[in-house]
Amino acid sequence: MSDDVRNPSTGEWNAIVGIWSDEFTADPVVVQGPATAAALRAVAARDLVDHITGDAGGTRPVPHAQAADGDVVLADAPREDVEVSAAEIIAAIAEGRVPRGRHRQVKPARTRSLAGPARMRKPTLYLAAALAGATGVGLLTTGDPQAQAGSAVTAAEASAAQATSVADALGLQTPDPAVVESDAVSQLQQMAASRAQREDAQAAAQETQAAADQAAIAAAEEAARPKAVLPVDGARLSSTFGYRWGTLHAGIDLAAPIGTPEYAAMDGVVIKAGPASGFGLAVYIQHENGDVTVYGHMEEILVSEGQTVKAGDTIALLGNRGQSTGPHLHFEVHVGGIGGEKVDPIPWLAERGVSVP
Repeated sequence: MSDDVRNPSTGEWNAIVGIWSDEFTADPVVVQGPATAAALRAVAARDLVDHITGDAGGTRPVPHAQAADGDVVLADAPREDVEVSAAEIIAAIAEGRVPRGRHRQVKPARTRSLAGPARMRKPTLYLAAALAGATGVGLLTTGDPQAQAGSAVTAAEASAAQATSVADALGLQTPDPAVVESDAVSQLQQMAASRAQREDAQAAAQETQAAADQAAIAAAEEAARPKAVLPVDGARLSSTFGYRWGTLHAGIDLAAPIGTPEYAAMDGVVIKAGPASGFGLAVYIQHENGDVTVYGHMEEILVSEGQTVKAGDTIALLGNRGQSTGPHLHFEVHVGGIGGEKVDPIPWLAERGVSVP
């Protein structure tokens, strides 16, 4: 075979060619020289075979350390990586072709079952057999079709078992469908619960916002609501506070048509509502500061004892009951309680921002 090396001084390629010879020796011999077509043809012209066997009396092999260009030398050791015949080597040298690698003939003492292309096919066969064994697909049977089917099933089972073993070796685990379904159901339940919680939180937030809005509206209305009002709208002052014919007229009279609404002058609690001497019907309201306002001669009472009222709430309809000379409201103020001092209602109302026409 041939082994190519570059000559460091000339840059040319040298070819070392070895040929096995049965008559000469068991060791290979090598021709060393520049790997040019002319040099190779010159070496071939010497009848390389005769030199090696000694039949032609040509140049004898020399030690490898003393070899010069064109000398025949003994190789250090045989090589078994490529098989090429002597005739092929000589023909290649004569034609100017330089095969790469060292070539030798197979020694007669060695028996090889495969040579040439067949030998090169051996690794391919080994690889195919290995792949067939790994996948469980290389099983060939003859005879009964049922036996073949059974072998195929066995191969499939072996393949599945091997696949499982490989998955286990790699740390891969196939999830259990029941576990996957259970996990999915659990996740869906968690999502539903989370959605329900969000919806509840949103509803609570909406309710809180609505309550806050309502409170804000109520606060605005409360701020805008008057703290004191005139007991009858559009009425005419027909009598004032003071003595008449030697008797104290302890209130003011506000004349208006029968059925005109009467209002609570301030916030308070109804402490009496019903028949009253001289008034026919009367309503007594006690306010936060303890003062009591009295409403008499009404046609109809619209509140009851214990009821809480606000300034401006309708408590009765104006009338002409009791000792009355015409439809009107008799309005009194008792300071500090129902038995307290009776004072002029006009200044009392004025202190609270209400004027009497």
